[in-house]
Amino acid sequence: MATSTLFSLSCTPQSRLITRQGSHPISSTMSFLSPQVGQKHLYHPLRHNGISPISMNPGRTHVGGSVSVKASLNNNDVEVFSKEHLAVSLAKYVSNLSNKFIREKGCFTVVLSGGSVKYLKKLVDSPYYDQIEWSKWHIFWADEKVVPITHVDSNYKLAYDGFISKVPIPPHQVNTIDDALPADGVADVYETSLRRLVERKVITTSSETGFPKFDLMLLDMGPDGSVASLFPGYPEVNEARKWVTFLKNAPKPPPERITFSLPVLNSASNIAMVVTGAGKADAVYSALVKGPSNGKLPIHFVSPEGEVKWFLDKGAASRLYR
Repeated sequence: MATSTLFSLSCTPQSRLITRQGSHPISSTMSFLSPQVGQKHLYHPLRHNGISPISMNPGRTHVGGSVSVKASLNNNDVEVFSKEHLAVSLAKYVSNLSNKFIREKGCFTVVLSGGSVKYLKKLVDSPYYDQIEWSKWHIFWADEKVVPITHVDSNYKLAYDGFISKVPIPPHQVNTIDDALPADGVADVYETSLRRLVERKVITTSSETGFPKFDLMLLDMGPDGSVASLFPGYPEVNEARKWVTFLKNAPKPPPERITFSLPVLNSASNIAMVVTGAGKADAVYSALVKGPSNGKLPIHFVSPEGEVKWFLDKGAASRLYR
């Protein structure tokens, strides 16, 4: 089954806000930090190799009754949460950006990735659900597996089951792949669809590069420092011309995928890096502490024109607290 998006219309002025009856407010919960852990995380600077403190401005913020850790690491805006409170903070962040862009230009273009989607669950609850003009959203994918969109491995299916099916985004504004084609054809058709949406002024372009400029990209990062389906040592990382490229030999199944190129990622107005799990702690440390000059992972080359914010759980951030 394939879904086409060639009939998407340009951004239009604001429409009436959609609300839902019977929604429940998010309840307050205890902080995920124990008193001892909280003392360490809130009052001790993050350290490089256990010796040199990194320039940072630690602080506390309350999210649904919890305390998060906020810091600036090498000019990166970083927050650390429990997984539950990460979802609350992400919902607030996305809701605020949605309102901002819809107010300014009449629509909101959002790029999803497989790993970040599950943390959008709070958007379907009050107060966020009722604050968002869902009819103005346009959904895209940073990468997608070349499988039927009903397949268990499909990023679209993951997003549909956990998020898209629960909000009233018009179906023709959810830009899925043509799953009847091979990987190279999928990439070509997806890029063609993006170019048509640029022509219709649904998607803006970067004045610096000419690449599509999405309002928000919700990205994950693999334990190997991969972003979207750009993997270390793979030639797709070096793609500088295409908007959408493909690979047939991904290092983990399924092998065939399409992915946005780095220039597209780096043209974004906003990137939210949503990274969880202790298995990614080394990659997080490499990205936030070592930086591009000390490595050649795909994450080191993500440097958007706009803002980037890191949403970490305490497992992913564990190497930062030494």
